[in-house]
Amino acid sequence: MTDLPRKGVVRAAKLASLPLGFGARTAIGLGKRVGGKPAEAVAAELQAQTAAQLFRVLGSLKGGAMKFGQSMSMFEAALPDEIAGPYRATLTKLQDSAPAMPVASVRRIMREEFGTRWRGKFESFDEKPVAAASIGQVHRAVWKDGRQVAVKLQYPGAGEALMSDLQQVSRVMRLTTSWVPGLDVGPILDELKGRMAEETDYPLEATMQEQFATAYDDDPDYLIPHVVTSSAGAIVSEWIDGTPLSAIIASGTQEQRDTAAAHYLEFLVAGPGRAGLLHADPHPGNFRLMDDGRLGVLDFGAINRLPDGLPPALGELLNAAVDGDATALLDGLRSEGFIRRGVRIDDEAVLAYLSVFLEPLHTAEFEFSRAWMRSIFAYVNDPRSAQFATGLKLNLPPSYLLIHRAWLGGIAVLSQIEGTVPAREIVNRAVPGADFPRWTDHHCDRLALPVSPAWKIGRAVTLLHRRTAPGWVVGAAVTFPHPTTASRDTTNGPGGRGGPPGP
Repeated sequence: MTDLPRKGVVRAAKLASLPLGFGARTAIGLGKRVGGKPAEAVAAELQAQTAAQLFRVLGSLKGGAMKFGQSMSMFEAALPDEIAGPYRATLTKLQDSAPAMPVASVRRIMREEFGTRWRGKFESFDEKPVAAASIGQVHRAVWKDGRQVAVKLQYPGAGEALMSDLQQVSRVMRLTTSWVPGLDVGPILDELKGRMAEETDYPLEATMQEQFATAYDDDPDYLIPHVVTSSAGAIVSEWIDGTPLSAIIASGTQEQRDTAAAHYLEFLVAGPGRAGLLHADPHPGNFRLMDDGRLGVLDFGAINRLPDGLPPALGELLNAAVDGDATALLDGLRSEGFIRRGVRIDDEAVLAYLSVFLEPLHTAEFEFSRAWMRSIFAYVNDPRSAQFATGLKLNLPPSYLLIHRAWLGGIAVLSQIEGTVPAREIVNRAVPGADFPRWTDHHCDRLALPVSPAWKIGRAVTLLHRRTAPGWVVGAAVTFPHPTTASRDTTNGPGGRGGPPGP
């Protein structure tokens, strides 16, 4: 592989090759069908070629383009299996198995970061990376004191490529969201640019990682590697083994799924209160399940600094939604900036829109699943429905940008893990301001809770969507070519053992 392209025009041209390539392959496929080749065989061939191009283009671009691919790998759970299945393994590879830098580039970076005698700092250094993703790649090594370490190297030009991609995304967002009445996109983009720029700041990332590691030292449920040393373009940290979360998603036992899902959710919601930091990059490539049941956590480039923990208003909003108090919910959303001044919106409609996301809080234990995730996306993205219009009136305050990213991505990953989790108890314990009624045996009927008619309607609609299993998620951010026949690919990336930090 060559080094990643940095110029915006080159990166834009490569991205443009994705729809053009799909169009050309579709035309060729039509010709093969006319020539007598079975439709099923043509569809399977088309899917395989499209998936391969997706990995090749996004993997070579790295930066924001590949981060988009990683997001797709999380949200494939929201798409019907006959659509997402053929792409699942390819998208998962983008989490930590992208094309690597040439060895010559690796050696040059090591000289720049550790000096011409850099090999003397290590007992051994494997020049072949064990993981490669959007901003950097990871090599396994042995530090001079005998410790097993992971050496994370940033791609040359990664910051420039990331900001170039973000600039293009910003232009598109300004054009495509200008008609959305509730969204103030300018401040969101400013916040996004600031946070994305931090992801290439390795000294800052090393500081955040060490803060997390110190906060979770000797924890019975979590393992976070300490930093050994760092520089502008490299981070050396303790090596951790474990089973990648992608492997648990693909073929884990139910016990592994339940353990991983519970630890994963608690880390996302409790981390800010414990470490003063929110891990805001929740894709499966950043997590490992250890043999002793602990959850290993990697990659601390996307971090939201919350020295006082999550805002208490978040817990109060959850209380109102769980209690079915539409008026209190609407007032709280306005106060926090989720509804802009002058936007008129019905309180019961808002409660119905948001309550479907909070179904896990309406029962003692909840089984996250792809079917549930699909029902949610189908419910909120149907442009013919009232809830679609409600969603257009909601805003995302910049201060909640990374919280939103972590929680929404977390829900998507939990739906991939498909574990049963005491989500109500975890959220109630970890989120400041949350104060749900204590769950008792007589709450076995989840509608015995004080919920509004709007919540019941939303719940009924999501169940209907789940049963009908729509072929398309209308209005979703990511769509895939629809195959002629269902094709289920149960593989999910390399799935091997070994635990490098996420690049």
